[in-house]
Amino acid sequence: MEIKSNNKNLQSAKNGKKDEFYTQISDIEKELKHYKHHFKDKVVYCNCDDPTVSGFFHYFSHNFEKLGLKKLITTCYKSQYVDLFSQHNNEKAIYLEYTGDKNQNKLPELDEIKINYLDGDGDFRSKECIELLKQSDIVVTNPPFSLFREFVSQLVRYEKKFLILGNLNAVTYKEIFTQFKLNKVWFGASIHSGDREFMVPSHYPLEASGFRIDIEGNRYIRVKGVRWFTNLDYDELHEDLILYKTYNPTEYPTYDNYDAIEVSKTKDIPIDYQGFMGVPITFLDKYNPDQFEIVGSDYEVKEGILPFIIKKDWKGKVDRAYLNGKRMYARLLIRNKKPIL
Repeated sequence: MEIKSNNKNLQSAKNGKKDEFYTQISDIEKELKHYKHHFKDKVVYCNCDDPTVSGFFHYFSHNFEKLGLKKLITTCYKSQYVDLFSQHNNEKAIYLEYTGDKNQNKLPELDEIKINYLDGDGDFRSKECIELLKQSDIVVTNPPFSLFREFVSQLVRYEKKFLILGNLNAVTYKEIFTQFKLNKVWFGASIHSGDREFMVPSHYPLEASGFRIDIEGNRYIRVKGVRWFTNLDYDELHEDLILYKTYNPTEYPTYDNYDAIEVSKTKDIPIDYQGFMGVPITFLDKYNPDQFEIVGSDYEVKEGILPFIIKKDWKGKVDRAYLNGKRMYARLLIRNKKPIL
């Protein structure tokens, strides 16, 4: 999960490829409640999860029957714990298979969970893990933030449904933005602003703001810009954004170089404008594919992909949007599919 933050310790963790950020069960429950109908008779694969601390393993194993799952598979990177209920180190990577409650106590127990050793290290890119991916229907996890682009590309390549955590700014990656533009990926239902708290291993050298230790000695850090990324449909995705403002050229100036108007806040999108609009990437928090079309991004304009956006009389270089001579921060270019005139 790529996370942009001013926290120097979090940046150090990123630079050191320390990607062990464990999602809290409360955040998982808030999101998963929107997708329950997708999981019946499905194989769920959590391919970046240590089951001793994974909220995803906990959620799916304890709700296996409620969701009507067919199987739960969890791969665990080497040097994690093989025994779910102890603290014994293990140098072999493992994967777990759970097919439901056998003794009717409605709890997943160790003798009901099949523990298998992997030949490799459990990396999601390994041949063994790709074979497990092929067997699965839906991937649900918090992937390494340093490998988010590669992780999503793999899911797209194997045409898998998924629900994963990532950073808001990942939408600026070409491979990921293309999926948004084609309405094949969108943000999830439960996180649209603010930061989220993740548990981290005891060896993380964290001591600055956003870091805390609970009464049991667990270490946590708060991070900004977290979003769920998914290609699972849900009802709230199709709710129209309520628009109330009307267009006027003073409040909505046209870019120096683009045939589009600047809308600096999503809530201020004019209800009656039919042309192209530049909006911040946080627009995707409110995006309804039935209401809006994502035409492209300013990066695509810079790359020559959207020549029709450039003003015919523009003599400068092809670049991101400029307004009154100032180069704008990243913008998405959208159009209202159903303006009220």
